[in-house]
Amino acid sequence: MASGFEDIFAELTNINAEQVLLSERVKLLEEQFSDGGPGGGDADAEKQRPAGEPVRWHELDPGQHAELWPQFVAWVIWAADRYELTTDQLPRQCWWKHGAVVEELTALWTSHESAYASGEDGGSAPYLWQDAVARALERMGRFWLGACRNGQHKQRHRDAHWGGDADYLALLLAAEGPDPDGRPCDDE
Repeated sequence: MASGFEDIFAELTNINAEQVLLSERVKLLEEQFSDGGPGGGDADAEKQRPAGEPVRWHELDPGQHAELWPQFVAWVIWAADRYELTTDQLPRQCWWKHGAVVEELTALWTSHESAYASGEDGGSAPYLWQDAVARALERMGRFWLGACRNGQHKQRHRDAHWGGDADYLALLLAAEGPDPDGRPCDDE
C-alpha cells in the first residue's frame, strides 16, 4: 500500500510538469506579441533589428535609414540629457554633420542596447558601457569635432579626401604591402 507521501510527491510532480508547460506557453505568447502580435505581424516585424545589432549607415537602404535614424536621434537626445552633455562635448547644432561622431554615437547606441538587453551578460555589461561612454566622449572631443565649440560649427579642413582619387588608389593597389618579416621599408 502506498504511503500518503507518495501520493503527494506524485501530485507535486504533475503540478511541476504543468507549470513548466504553462511557462513555455507564456514565453511563446510574449515572443509573438513582441514581434507584432499573434501570427507574427507583418513582414517588417519579422525582420525587426535585434537589440545591439550593428548599424552601418552607408549600407542601409532608404527604408531602413528612414526607420533607424529617428530611433538613433531619439537615443542621442536621451543620452545627451541623461549624461548632461555640454555643447563642447557634443555640439547640439552640428553633431550629425560629423561622420566620425555619428559612428561613435552609433557604436554607443548599439552597445547600450546590447548592454541593457536581457540576456547573457547582464552583470558587467552596463558597467563596461559606462566606461565606453567616457572614452567615446573624450575621443569625440579630441579627434572628431575639430573646432566646433560654443554653438559654432566649423568645417574641418583637409587637403584631400582619401577616396575618389584614382591615381592614389592605383598606387595603393600596386603596393606590395608591409614586409612579411617586419623589417622597415626602404625608400629607394
